[in-house]
Amino acid sequence: MSADVTVRGSDDVTANEAAAVEQERVEAVETDRTGDGGAGRSADAETDRAEAAEPVARDRVVAVVGTGTMGQGIAQVALVAGHPVRLYDSAPGRAGEAVAALAARLDRLVEKGRLDAGAREAAVGRLHAAGELAELADAALVVEAIVEDLTVKRRLFADLEEVVGDDTVLATNTSSLSVTAIAGGLRLPGRFVGLHFFNPAPLLPLVEVVSGFATDPDTATRAYGTVKGWGKTPVRCADTPGFIVNRVARPFYAEALRVHEEGGADPATIDAALRESGGFRMGPFELTDLIGQDVNEAVTRSVWDSFHQDPKFTPSLAQRRLVESGRLGRKTGHGWFSYAEGAERPEPHTAPPAKAPEKITVRGDLEPAEPLVKLFEEAGIKVRRKSGSGYIQLPGGARLGLADGETAFEYPGEEIIYFDLALDYARATRIVLSTGEDTPPESLAEAVGLFQALGKQVSVIGDVPGMIVARTVAMLADLAADAVDRGVATAEDVDTAMRLGVNYPLGPLEWAGKVGHARVRGLLMSLHERYPTGRYAPSLGTARRGYAEEGRDSR
Repeated sequence: MSADVTVRGSDDVTANEAAAVEQERVEAVETDRTGDGGAGRSADAETDRAEAAEPVARDRVVAVVGTGTMGQGIAQVALVAGHPVRLYDSAPGRAGEAVAALAARLDRLVEKGRLDAGAREAAVGRLHAAGELAELADAALVVEAIVEDLTVKRRLFADLEEVVGDDTVLATNTSSLSVTAIAGGLRLPGRFVGLHFFNPAPLLPLVEVVSGFATDPDTATRAYGTVKGWGKTPVRCADTPGFIVNRVARPFYAEALRVHEEGGADPATIDAALRESGGFRMGPFELTDLIGQDVNEAVTRSVWDSFHQDPKFTPSLAQRRLVESGRLGRKTGHGWFSYAEGAERPEPHTAPPAKAPEKITVRGDLEPAEPLVKLFEEAGIKVRRKSGSGYIQLPGGARLGLADGETAFEYPGEEIIYFDLALDYARATRIVLSTGEDTPPESLAEAVGLFQALGKQVSVIGDVPGMIVARTVAMLADLAADAVDRGVATAEDVDTAMRLGVNYPLGPLEWAGKVGHARVRGLLMSLHERYPTGRYAPSLGTARRGYAEEGRDSR
C-alpha cells in the first residue's frame, strides 16, 4: 500500500519535541557497543561501523519523496553532486512534471555558465520519475519532503520500510514535527534522521542534521558526511522544538513586536535600527511580511506550545490581530506595510539636523561602545576622559549611556539619554536614542548632534527598557546559550546555523562574547526586573558565562 503523499512548499515551521539528554543517549549507545571498554570489539565490527558511517557513495541512488519546491530543490542538490536520483509523488503525473521542471532548472544553469552542457546531459540521464514506491527499493538514502502531517509521514516511512533495504538511510526534511515521533513506529528507528534543508535548497548552504532519540550515531554521521559532500554546511542538532535556527531566532521577531506593542517605535523605525545599526540583512517587520505573517506566527506558536508555553517564546497579540485581519504580508498585498501598486513605504523616524557639542566628557570605559571615542575625536569633538561608571557627559549636563535595560524615568531629576547597541559603530549608518519625557529638548539635541557629527542618521524612540538592538541581541544570545547547555548543539554549530540559516551578521554567542557575557546577563536581569514574567530571566547558560567572564576579568 502506498502512503497518501502530498507535496508541500517552503515554510518556516518548527519541530515539536525536546531531547536535551541527547549527549547522554549517545554516550549510552557507545557504552553498550564497547562492552568492556572496547577490549572485546572485533576488527570486523570496527570495519562494519566505519563502512556504515561512510557518506552515501555517488553511484548509489538518492530518492526524494514529495515534488514540491523543497523536494525538487533537494533532488537538484543530490543530482548535481553526481547521484542517480529518483523522484516519487503519490499524485499521478507529478513526479514526471518535477523531472521536467528540474531539467529546465539545469538548462538555466547552463545558460548562466554555472553548469557544463555535458554535465547537464549526464545529470538528466541520472534523473527518473518513480511511479510506485517499489521503484525506490535500491535507494541508499530516501529524503521525504511532503505535507507536515505526522500521521501521513509515519505511514509513508512504514511503507518505505517494506520496500528498501535495512541499510537504507531514511530522512525527513520536516521543519515542524518531531523526528523522534516520525520514527516512533519504525522497525529500525536507528536508521532514521532529520535533514532540514533551507529554501531554496540549491542556494542556501545550511542543513540541520537532526538526531532523534533513537537515531544511531552512525546514521547521523553518514547523513552529515553525505550532505557535506554535496557542498552543504551541515550542523548537528538534537531533536528539539525548532531545532537550532527556528528555536534561537524567535527573539528577532518577538522583541521587535514587543517594542512596537509598547509604543516604543513604529515598524519602519525598528526595521531601520536592526538593519542600519544591528547589521541584519532585513528588519523583522519586512521579513515577516515576506515570509507570511500566518506562517511566522505559526512557527512561534509551535515553539511556544512545544515548550509548554514558556514565556520566552510567548506569541505577539499584535501579530495575531494582523493574521486575523487577513493582512498576511506580500502575498495578500498588505501586512505591516502595504504592497499595493504605487504604495509608499513608511520612512523610519529620523531626527532633524542638530548642532554637535564642541566637547564631551567620557567617564569610565564605554565597553562595547568604546570605539565611539575615537570616532568622536576624528570628527573634531574634544574628548576629556575621567573616571566613572561608563557614560558620556554632555556639556548641558545630560548623561548619555549605552542601553542597559533600565529607563530614563527611573531617574527623576536627572537628564538620562540612552543610545542603542551597534554591531560596528564605525560602519553603522543609524544610531537610536531614547529618553524620558522630561528631558529638555536642548539636551536631546546635543545627543542627536553628537552622533550626526559622525555622519549617522539618528532615530529617537520611546523610553523602552533595553531599546531595540541591545535587547534583541541579548535574547538571541540567551536562547543560544541555553540551547548549547541543554545539549541541543555545540556553540560553534549554533553560531554557524544562525549565520548561514538566517544571515545574521554574527553568531549569537560570538556577538555575546564581543558585547560581554556579563553585560548580556546584566541587561537581561534589568529587563527581568521590569518585566517579571520569566521572559527575560537569564538562562543558566547565560549566567554561567557571565560569572565566568567576571571571574577571569578579576584575576
